[in-house]
Amino acid sequence: MSSALATGTLDSASPVTESVPARPAAPTDSRVPRWGRLATGLAWRVVKPSIAILAFLALWEAAPRAGLVDKVFLPPFTEVAGTFFELVGNGQLWEHVSTSLTRALTGFVIAVAFAVPLGVAIAWYRPVADFLNPVLELFRNTAALALLPVFILILGIGETSKVALVIYACAFPVLLNTISGVRTVDPLLIKSARSLGFSQFAIVYKVVLPAAVPTIFTGLRMAAASSILVLIAAEMVGAKAGLGYLITASQLNFQIPDMYAGIIAIALVGLIFNAVLVFTERRLSRWRVAL
Repeated sequence: MSSALATGTLDSASPVTESVPARPAAPTDSRVPRWGRLATGLAWRVVKPSIAILAFLALWEAAPRAGLVDKVFLPPFTEVAGTFFELVGNGQLWEHVSTSLTRALTGFVIAVAFAVPLGVAIAWYRPVADFLNPVLELFRNTAALALLPVFILILGIGETSKVALVIYACAFPVLLNTISGVRTVDPLLIKSARSLGFSQFAIVYKVVLPAAVPTIFTGLRMAAASSILVLIAAEMVGAKAGLGYLITASQLNFQIPDMYAGIIAIALVGLIFNAVLVFTERRLSRWRVAL
C-alpha cells in the first residue's frame, strides 16, 4: 500500500469515494401565507362558475348599445337592473314574488307529502304497483299545461286551480324518482337488515329511504323547476298578482324593463329554490362517501 501511494497509483479494487455535495432543497415560497393561499383558492371557486354569467351579462349590455338589437325590445342590462332595484325599493316586486312563492311552495309541499309515501308503497308492495301503474302511465304522459283549461273550468280562476296545477306538475317527478330510488337500493342492505331482525317499517325507514335520498332529491329538484314553470303560465292566464302577472301586465303596458325585471326575479327564485334543496340533500346524505 505504501508503494502504491509512493508511485501515485491505487489498486482498482479499492476505489476512493468522493463526497458529492447535497442537492439544495426546493425553495418554498414563504412570502404567501397559508391563509392567503386558502383565500385565493376559495375566491377562485366562487369566481370560476360566475365567468359564463358575467360574459352573458356583458353581451346583454353591449348588444343594445352597439345597435345589434333594438333598445326598445331589449334594454341594456344596467337599465333592467335599475328597474329591478326600483321595484324592490317600492315593494312591488316583493308583493309579486311572495304571491308566487306562496302558491308554488303550497303545491310543492302537498305534492311531496303524498308522492313520496305513495312512491315507496308502489316500489315496496307489488299489489299496489299492479293496481296503480295503469293510471300512472295514463296521466304521467299528459303535460300539466295541457290540463290548465280543465283546472280553470273545474276549480275556477282563483288560487285553488293554480295550486292544484302545481301539485299535478310536482307529483310525477317526485313519485317516479321515489319509485326508482327505492327499487334500486342494494339488496344486500335489505337482507342484512332482515337478518338483524328489523321489521318492515324499520327496513323502509332506516335502510331504504336513506339509500334512496339522492334519487328522491333529484325528483324534488325537477319538481321545484316544474312548479315555477307551470305557475308562471297559470298566472299569465288569469291572476291579479304574481310574477307571471307582472310579466304579462308589463308586456301589455309596454313596460319592457319591468318585464325583464320579472324574468330576472323568476331566475333568482329558481336558483334559491334549487340551492335550498341541494343543501338539504347534503345534510341528509352525509353518510355518503365523496368520490
